[in-house]
Amino acid sequence: MTSRPVVLVTGATGRVGRLVVDGLLSGGAHVRTLVRSPQVSHLPAQADVAEGDLREPATVAKAAAGADAVFLLWPGFSAAGAEPVVEALTREVPHLVYLSAARLQRDEHGPMPGVWSDIEGIIDRSPGTRTFVRSGGFAANTLEWAQQVRGGDVVRMPFPGAVRSLVHERDLADVAVRALLDPRHAGRAYVATGPEALSSQDQVRVIGEVLGRRLRVLAQPLDRAREELSRVMGESIAEQSLRYWAGLVDEPERVTTDVEEVTGHPARSYQAWVRDHAPDFRGDSR
Repeated sequence: MTSRPVVLVTGATGRVGRLVVDGLLSGGAHVRTLVRSPQVSHLPAQADVAEGDLREPATVAKAAAGADAVFLLWPGFSAAGAEPVVEALTREVPHLVYLSAARLQRDEHGPMPGVWSDIEGIIDRSPGTRTFVRSGGFAANTLEWAQQVRGGDVVRMPFPGAVRSLVHERDLADVAVRALLDPRHAGRAYVATGPEALSSQDQVRVIGEVLGRRLRVLAQPLDRAREELSRVMGESIAEQSLRYWAGLVDEPERVTTDVEEVTGHPARSYQAWVRDHAPDFRGDSR
């Protein structure tokens, strides 16, 4: 890389991508972003903003030209259309960091089956170097309970006993930034989790403690959960998710130390994540 590396960030307006942009700028990189609507992206003024669609290889190649590294966050639950995009990126950029998802039960390793393993396979067949940041469950996904928390003291969910090692989006961004700027991380696959595994019921307890409220959890009927999830992610992914969460009741996700090993700081706790997002659960304006 040059003394001031040029890094392209896709998904820059998302929860992790924005933090990657901030971290790269703090690290002295020249940041480019690829967004659909630059006029409403609200990205830092120091970042170059290119208009384009991640699913369009021509616009991707144009944005990537001359960059030293790229952060890839592939949208959706299907790898359809990803191969020509990855080809366009890796023709232009020598190093790619992909935000993937990890298998965390038992002694399982590697990427989560589905879009994540499919994208990793495409990247592995491409030129250049790569780093995979395999995430545990996003702590931010528990924001789906925020409306219930704001509206009362009961949170309904399927499988309250499912145990997950949820990760703070700031830790994901911190690992990605180091992988983008330091060539020593090339060829590695990191598994980023939080520092502890908590059941969904315990996560709600933590939310209540941070807010100073007493919250209760009720198990949601599976038919209702399946219907709600299917509207968001489609029937197939919804069914896979429910099966996975059911398995986490008896076989919890494991905890890793990769965040600390890569960044030098311990992974942030779920309690820290809730404190950062307390306004969302209270309904405060930020």
